[in-house]
Amino acid sequence: MIGIGVVGYGYWGPNLVRNFMELEESQVVAVCDLNPRRLRQAAARYPTLTTTTRYEDLLADGRIDAIAIATPVSSHFELAMQALQAGKHVLVEKPFVATVAQGEELVETAAARSRVLMVDHTFIYTAAVRKIRELVEAGRLGRLYYYDSVRVNLGLFQHDVNVLWDLAVHDLAIMDYVLGRLPEAVTATGMAHIPGQPEDVAYVTCFFGDTLIAHFHVNWLAPVKIRRTLIGGDRQMIVYDDLEPSEKVKVYDKGITLNDNHQPDGLYQVLVGYRTGDMWAPQLDTVEALRREAAHFLDCIVHGHKPLTDGEVGLRVVRLLEAADRSLRQRGRPVEIAP
Repeated sequence: MIGIGVVGYGYWGPNLVRNFMELEESQVVAVCDLNPRRLRQAAARYPTLTTTTRYEDLLADGRIDAIAIATPVSSHFELAMQALQAGKHVLVEKPFVATVAQGEELVETAAARSRVLMVDHTFIYTAAVRKIRELVEAGRLGRLYYYDSVRVNLGLFQHDVNVLWDLAVHDLAIMDYVLGRLPEAVTATGMAHIPGQPEDVAYVTCFFGDTLIAHFHVNWLAPVKIRRTLIGGDRQMIVYDDLEPSEKVKVYDKGITLNDNHQPDGLYQVLVGYRTGDMWAPQLDTVEALRREAAHFLDCIVHGHKPLTDGEVGLRVVRLLEAADRSLRQRGRPVEIAP
């Protein structure tokens, strides 16, 4: 039985506690939060829990083998570093950390102490995203042309990070998992419409050095909620709509064909034809993504496996976010991504 400590019982913390409580291989020992009201809520739902406002209590508790961190990103580095130094395995909510330098230090520390360091990129554990990666890896789409994503809604405004770090982090993590490679350069533009607050609308473009281009639109000011990704190749195309209740992934046998046409007078012409075929929606399992993720975290602790979303994965996403932030500050100037 793996003992779990959870720090942060606000929006995401209760989901972590519930999933670790429901798994046979783990037991949530203690929850830490600075808000006594939240601790009372946790204790009322789970009477066996120890609750505390002191993070040091979790670090010193010998019953706790791993700590799950669900706090603002500005605190991730310090809390995760203290947990690793105390010999605990660590699961960190997205975004991983606030800077690339912080991420590199955590990755090095976890490796030196042989501790599992995992980032909570929950969408990677959804059946839909796993199926999309499977299709791309199998070459079903052919040569990839574009990756286009929209994630917009009205709120919730964050005060410590901009819309890139709040919303785009999801889609950059999905892209990293599906494509398996970093772009060569990133550009970003955005705007803050509330004085003194971070950017609430942003557009990010990733360049890969070939014909593949990726674009992300994130927005806290949209009148509707949209969670849609389009991936196009020269063979097939995918529409991924996370708000669809059943057919979240649809594969279209559509595309273009290029035909070389040599005219009698010697002129050369390329004719574009359109191919239209069937659409099919693969069957997806209904396992909760966070439950699959929590079970994977426990399995990595027990068997010493490398997490699917380990610190290196979190670091790659932070590298993209940091580059996008620099581009945004320079009104869209391209920022190269170090290989």
